[in-house]
Amino acid sequence: MEQEYSQVSDEELIDRLRNGEGRIIDYIMDKYKNLVRSKARSMYILGADNEDLIQEGMIGLFKAIRDYDCGRDASFYTFADLCISRQMYTAVQASRRQKHWPLNTYVSLYSNSRSHGENEEMELAEALPPDQDLNPETLFIDRERVEYLESQIDKELSSFEKQVLDLYLTGMSYSQIAKVLGREEKSTDNALQRLKGKIKKML
Repeated sequence: MEQEYSQVSDEELIDRLRNGEGRIIDYIMDKYKNLVRSKARSMYILGADNEDLIQEGMIGLFKAIRDYDCGRDASFYTFADLCISRQMYTAVQASRRQKHWPLNTYVSLYSNSRSHGENEEMELAEALPPDQDLNPETLFIDRERVEYLESQIDKELSSFEKQVLDLYLTGMSYSQIAKVLGREEKSTDNALQRLKGKIKKML
C-alpha cells in the first residue's frame, strides 16, 4: 500500500479517500504518526502524559483528514500540523485543571533558534546564580525560588500570555502560536514580548 500511494500528493489522496478508497486513511495515519510523536515530545514539557498526547494527536490527525478542504486550506501538511497542535494543546489545558503547573518548563524561556548576536537573550537558567553546592539546603532554596517565580507568573501574566508562553516553550514560532490559538500574529508577537519583559522583571 505504501508503494502504491507514496508518489501521490496528500491532497489527491484525500480526494480519492472521499470517493470511496477507504484504505487510504490507514496510509495517511501511518504517514503522519512520526509528526504526532514529535509534537507529543515537545508538548510533554507542559505536564501532560506523553501517551495521552500521542492519542490526542492521532485524533487531531483524523479530524484533519475529515475536515480538510483543498479549496479553503493551505497544504494538507500545514492543516494537519495545525489540527494536531490544537488537539494536543486542548488536552494539555484539560490536564492542567487537575495537576499543578510544572515550572521547570521555564528553564528554556528565552532560548530560540534565531541568533541575536551581541543582543542575544539569555536563557533563564543563565540568569539564575550557578549551582555551587547541591546539598539539600541549597536544593530547598532553589525550589523556593522556582515556586516563587511560578506564583508570580501565574499572578502577573494574562490568560492569553500564559497560552502564548506554553506554546512558545514547545518550540513554536509566534506565527504558529497565532494559528493554534486563532489569534492575529501581531497580537501574539506583542504578547510574547510583554511576557518576556514581565518575567525578566521577576528575576
